[in-house]
Amino acid sequence: MKTVILCGGRGTRAYPYTEHFPKPMMPINGTPIIVHLMKVFAAQGFTEFVLAAGHKQELLIDYFDGRFPDWDIRIVDTGDDADTGQRIARCGSFVGDKFFATYGDGLGNVDLHKLLENHNKSERLATLTTVPLRAQYGLVVYDEDCKVQRFEEKPLVDNYWINAGFMVFEHKALFDWQGKNLEQEVLPYFAEKEQLYVSKHRGFWKSMDTSKDQSELEDLLIDGRAPWQIPQQNESND
Repeated sequence: MKTVILCGGRGTRAYPYTEHFPKPMMPINGTPIIVHLMKVFAAQGFTEFVLAAGHKQELLIDYFDGRFPDWDIRIVDTGDDADTGQRIARCGSFVGDKFFATYGDGLGNVDLHKLLENHNKSERLATLTTVPLRAQYGLVVYDEDCKVQRFEEKPLVDNYWINAGFMVFEHKALFDWQGKNLEQEVLPYFAEKEQLYVSKHRGFWKSMDTSKDQSELEDLLIDGRAPWQIPQQNESND
């Protein structure tokens, strides 16, 4: 199976860094986040990648030229101003009957074989990985007398789940692909058609939207084995 990675957007929330390179090329301890992401897939036997490029794609081409000879990497020009859904659709000629797709700026220790198993059981056109929403701020917990009991640093919010990427699509979904934006049009359309399934992930996941996120991910890596890293598996997949 091939993996389409969205890495062509302008990444305005990470400005000014993205003025000079695509957001997936932002480093975590010297290595682009997209490489950390690709290693999550490669460690589980999925080493064929289609990079849906656009903004500053020449930097992707230069970086991956001759690197990672054990991986099959194709960089596809999906347009500087294409939206997320358009980028995936424009990679349709380079994927098989079933393919992974994910964002180039999110990391997680997702069990891809379990994700694929859940997708196949669902018999739907698409499956996305969902994770519990984590609060942006720390919470103050107090009793009925307003006496502070404890602080909770960015806790998970019960019963609220968000799209974490790490998706699986049937190739035939591309023939009924409605809209330009993946999150606002394409996925809601498949949901309306009852063709979208979710695979829950309760492990580590974090996106890198800002320089603060970058610093937090670097801290996790420097302090020891990064929580998104997955032990290398010998199993391979077609």
